[in-house]
Amino acid sequence: MLGPLISFGSGTTEQTALDILLDPFQLYTLPLADWISAGVDLFVNNFRPLFQAIRVPINYLLDGIESLLVGIPPSIFLLGVGLLAWRIAGWGIAIYSIATMTLIGFVGLWQPAMVTLSLVLTAVAFCITIGIPIGIFCGRSDRLEALVQPILDTMQTLPRFVYLVPVVMLFGIGEVPGFIATVIVALPPLIRLTNLGLRQVAPGVGEAATALGLTSLQTLWLVHIPLAMPSILAGINQTIVFALAMSVVVALIAVPGLGLIILEGVGRLDVGTAAVGGIAIALLAVMLDRITQSLGKGVVHRKEKG
Repeated sequence: MLGPLISFGSGTTEQTALDILLDPFQLYTLPLADWISAGVDLFVNNFRPLFQAIRVPINYLLDGIESLLVGIPPSIFLLGVGLLAWRIAGWGIAIYSIATMTLIGFVGLWQPAMVTLSLVLTAVAFCITIGIPIGIFCGRSDRLEALVQPILDTMQTLPRFVYLVPVVMLFGIGEVPGFIATVIVALPPLIRLTNLGLRQVAPGVGEAATALGLTSLQTLWLVHIPLAMPSILAGINQTIVFALAMSVVVALIAVPGLGLIILEGVGRLDVGTAAVGGIAIALLAVMLDRITQSLGKGVVHRKEKG
């Protein structure tokens, strides 16, 4: 019979060799949480002023777009949305878009919807600005793709609430940290699908372009990117959907909009308020999804026709 072989902790609990063999994790706990906390604290203490400076232009940009959308009279906004949806997606989506925005207005959520739209559209524009170039570079370089893929995997698999802690520590609360967290969550699908679209272009197409005298940059701009455009637009579509979903999560750090309406309804156990806010976000998501999907289908149709 195996007797007591080791004692640890306070010395009051003795473990047998069999216990240790069955559960070796009781011998030592890796203080990973303490290491991460110490690292984040060190980073925040040294770089917080820099991030506070970065906050200023982002805040001005968000305030400007929000003021623009909120300042547009609803009737003019409805007309503009209807014309844009009709031009891109046809009469069906145009009617749906006008009906969606009209319903949101009549339930008293017009201004929160405009605030959410301003945050989402600004985040999507930022994702497009940095995501498509990164995706293009990944599509052209296997080494860069191998470096970026684990980062994208981490960004997509971490729970979305995890991002709120570091952005609040660096930027405080409000729209700017909500914007940063939204960009982090919404960026990976655009990079992935841009990279995928470029890699799906047949190698012979590039060789034919080179044979015609096109430079590498011209081949990329005139041949590869147009052929990869359906995949890129699908990435933009996914980015919009992710950004809208994140608008609810960032309400936890005092970001105004429809997400805050839902959070307030949940906090007060007000099912009606939470449901109305959720329905408004769902309607907006479907509207933007259908418009961007139609844009992608239009590109495919023109490419096949051409």
